[in-house]
Amino acid sequence: MIYSSAGLGFNMWIMKGYFDTIPMELDEAARIDGASNIQIFFQIFLPLAKPVIYTVGMLSFIATYGDFFLPRVMLNNSDNFTLAIGLTKLVVGQYTTQWGIFAAGALLGCIPVVIIFGLLQKNIVSGATLGAVKF
Repeated sequence: MIYSSAGLGFNMWIMKGYFDTIPMELDEAARIDGASNIQIFFQIFLPLAKPVIYTVGMLSFIATYGDFFLPRVMLNNSDNFTLAIGLTKLVVGQYTTQWGIFAAGALLGCIPVVIIFGLLQKNIVSGATLGAVKF
């Protein structure tokens, strides 16, 4: 399996920015109540970070699903081509460009991304409205 590094740094900064918005008072309150580091992470920070985890997961899926350059260089057998490479094979010919089939394939290729977004939309939107401390 080929992994895309297109969004790795970007996703890391998204996660860092989100974790910076979680108030440290929650950590301090949990320590006063006697919680360990593992309990603080799994019972406080991880539930609060669900929206950003879903967002980063969705962005990573889209980046790997639509990756073109690395699979184009690495894959030689047409049986292993990704969707993006297979679609470009339809439009590279000088006289054999098949725009109808290309458009249909691109439309069908969007379906998994739309399904993933539809499933995660509620969790992503809830992250903007929910939080432990409101200012």
